[in-house]
Amino acid sequence: MGEEKRTNPGDSNRITREYMDSLLLEMRHLDGKLPVTEMELYGETFATPVMTAALSHLNNVHETGMAGLAEGAHLAGAVNWAGMGDEEELERITATGARTIKIIKPYEDNDYIISRIRHAEKCGVLAVGMDMDHAFSWKGTYDNVCGMQMKAKSLEELKEFVKATKLPFIVKGVLSERDAYKCLEAGVQGIVVSHHHGIMDYAVPPFKILPSIAKVIQKQIPVFVDCCIESGADVLKALALGADAVCVGRALMGPLGEKGPEGVREKIESITEELAGMMAHTGCEDLAHIDPEIIWNR
Repeated sequence: MGEEKRTNPGDSNRITREYMDSLLLEMRHLDGKLPVTEMELYGETFATPVMTAALSHLNNVHETGMAGLAEGAHLAGAVNWAGMGDEEELERITATGARTIKIIKPYEDNDYIISRIRHAEKCGVLAVGMDMDHAFSWKGTYDNVCGMQMKAKSLEELKEFVKATKLPFIVKGVLSERDAYKCLEAGVQGIVVSHHHGIMDYAVPPFKILPSIAKVIQKQIPVFVDCCIESGADVLKALALGADAVCVGRALMGPLGEKGPEGVREKIESITEELAGMMAHTGCEDLAHIDPEIIWNR
């Protein structure tokens, strides 16, 4: 017999998935109503709280790439997020009509960051933001992504980014009460609770810390969560724990590769239908009435 392959005990994605699956839901049927999944965000209404994640470099998945992901989100009435990519790509993304949130890397050059914010504004995006958790490499040095140097940002720098745009500014990669407080101090208008698909081993599962972060935020700004979300049950749990909406990434890549934008539309709508079914069985008539007490720990 060959030697068994050892799994990484600190794999944050595995830890996250196991924690998500450990959460159970109680049923409530008396006085139940047909559920409504519509979401309001930054003054606009969307059909679902299921959004795409801030993915990048999808041309190897489908020829339509990031624009195909955006088109699928638009067809589903969902918010689209865009990660790293050049200006022409963002123009193709927004040309689909998708209401898009553009996430910018923490580049070392702050002037370059401001220029990307300005371009995103010209493209008519819904909001802009930064994935603060992508500043460091796994070796404890500043990261280099596609040949571009990254650098950690201070609270004062974050305040300047917020002031640099009239659009909502969102911080992605919040996984502590400490950073949540700082985001409020900086005046950001949204945060994404995430460990960036396991960018660090032994990271606390976003679902586990989400209630604590939501308590800090106290509904002052939207709270989003991005972490291995695949189903309507995952979405309901996230919303019950304090999120206002969720980002779905890898679960959309297969459908995009198989059927392009139509596959993305079908998958978002399928997850939303699953969410509606779970809401119906737990007595949640709309997103505002999702009760945290439906969650049970094993």
